[in-house]
Amino acid sequence: MRKYPLTLLLLCLPLLVFCQATQKPVLHGQHWMAITGKPLAATAGSMIFQQGGNAVDAACAMIAATSTMWDVLSWGGETQALIYNPKTKKVIGINALGVAPTGATPAFYKQKNMQYPPEYGPLSAVTPGTPGGIITMLAEYGTKSLKEVLAPAMELAKGYPIEGQTANAIQEYKKWITQWPYSKQVFFTHPDRARVAPDAGEIFRQQDLLATLQKLVDAEQAALKKGRSRKEALYAAYDRFYKGDIAQEFVRGCQEQGGLITLPDLANWKVHIEEPMMVTYKGIEVYKLSQWTQGPALLQALNILENFDLKGMGYNSTRYIHTVYQAMSMAFADRDFYYGDPYFPPEEPMKGLLSKAYAKERARSINQEQNDTMIGPGDPYPFEGGGKQNPYFNLLKTWGHTAVYKPDEPIHGLDDPFLQTFLSGTTSVEAADAEGWVVSVTPSGGWLPATIAGHTGVGMSQRMQSFVLDEKESPFNVMEPGKHPKVTLTPTLALKDGKPYLSFAVQGGDSQDQNLLQFFLNVVEFGMNVQEAVEAANFNSYQMYSSFGAHERKPGGLTLQQNTPFWTRKELKQLGYKIDYQERTSGPINAIYFDWQHGSFWGGSSNHGEDYGIGW
Repeated sequence: MRKYPLTLLLLCLPLLVFCQATQKPVLHGQHWMAITGKPLAATAGSMIFQQGGNAVDAACAMIAATSTMWDVLSWGGETQALIYNPKTKKVIGINALGVAPTGATPAFYKQKNMQYPPEYGPLSAVTPGTPGGIITMLAEYGTKSLKEVLAPAMELAKGYPIEGQTANAIQEYKKWITQWPYSKQVFFTHPDRARVAPDAGEIFRQQDLLATLQKLVDAEQAALKKGRSRKEALYAAYDRFYKGDIAQEFVRGCQEQGGLITLPDLANWKVHIEEPMMVTYKGIEVYKLSQWTQGPALLQALNILENFDLKGMGYNSTRYIHTVYQAMSMAFADRDFYYGDPYFPPEEPMKGLLSKAYAKERARSINQEQNDTMIGPGDPYPFEGGGKQNPYFNLLKTWGHTAVYKPDEPIHGLDDPFLQTFLSGTTSVEAADAEGWVVSVTPSGGWLPATIAGHTGVGMSQRMQSFVLDEKESPFNVMEPGKHPKVTLTPTLALKDGKPYLSFAVQGGDSQDQNLLQFFLNVVEFGMNVQEAVEAANFNSYQMYSSFGAHERKPGGLTLQQNTPFWTRKELKQLGYKIDYQERTSGPINAIYFDWQHGSFWGGSSNHGEDYGIGW
């Protein structure tokens, strides 16, 4: 174990306690809490709560609003959620991720001289999932009609004052958007001037999207008039999107612009209601979606870190940063190799990956003297039971030799193209109510620059890029028609003593579970309240492969908050890290803490971006 001089340990004592005043106040509520990435979208959630809706209704209204506002996502993207049902006292997973369309094969993309599917454009699109996800969540767990829940989003589609972040992104991506006629019609509100994009505060209107949302509401209302039940009426709207005239226009517009999605692709796609994965950390149950997301990597890291005295190391001390970094490197290497679509064979070894015994073995192998840039995936199959054999054991020997590997290239601030890709953002949604419903969502997909499919107003997802075309990189995640790509999107719920404890999510690509892991440890190990924890300085690793673009990685790459003490910087450099610094490193985390002693909610809304929460 590395030894540190007493003088340095004394200097580090102030780091043992987090005492920085937060830039935002804690949110308090007794009846409900609504938090998401934009103030107007949080207001949409509050409107549904004020009309008597539950947390599922409010969460769906916020997803719809953020999708309409292009909050780094749109209606053609994907929705993944965890829901705590107070009636069954169980956590439910919602998988509303699209799949690779007909004709999307490795051979197709390789013939176009692509190493991966493209970042943008029609050939990056999986089937849309968010409409189906919203409708399924409402039908199964909500109380309101689609007409009620979509009302705020439809009002936004009629016209809302667009914020500078989105308006400037439209201008930034002008060259991309120019290629797609339907996107140009929507986004270029000033086609005759140099700034074709809207101005901040300009009323931004989306008539095609409004018409599409109206069709969904019309389908629901027509079914109700025929005597259909609430649930049947909601699924009538679902069918109109995936099998009716909306589907026909979506497919026409997609294929006109070179996309692959077919009508059978939409008709055959479905939302999966799943049992999430869970591990305990010091008695706290932590839930994540399964291996089609990166969520289990956080669970693996917690299992590894449970073997160390993190509190004794001190918040963001050298030993703490190094230990957590190494644990994340191991968990994410397993993610990069073993995670994939559970609905396609072979079965991923999740029992072994999430076993405490496997974690203990991985913990023992951590090198406390140096960052190990060669950390690779382990072999969890001996921990699976039943004598299972690793079908890709031979690939472990050569893993890491095929994708882009840039160990010596430094990161040059937030404008670095690698960093922009690695941290690709979306939004997050958190909702809770006094009845006990809790919802954590990380919706995404169809971000700017998006290709809008015909006259639907719906931007297509770009999630195809998260597939690989070569099994040597990620054998469970090779593209195949009908298959879900492995995604970074990863909401989280934690239960303590059988009751909700924390609900939290964040945007930020491959940094998501890094930031969520540290948020959780900030609360559990260092006693921070929920707002302190969402603002606290985190660190980011780039040792894992990016799920986007050229799937690069930078082993030893480490981003620290710029106020990190010089002695910590010096010691981490001695351990082999290549460090850059940023003003804010917390990540745009949104979270709810459940105060059972006083019967109230504590909301934390990040100071990292435009995230906003409302409680009552």
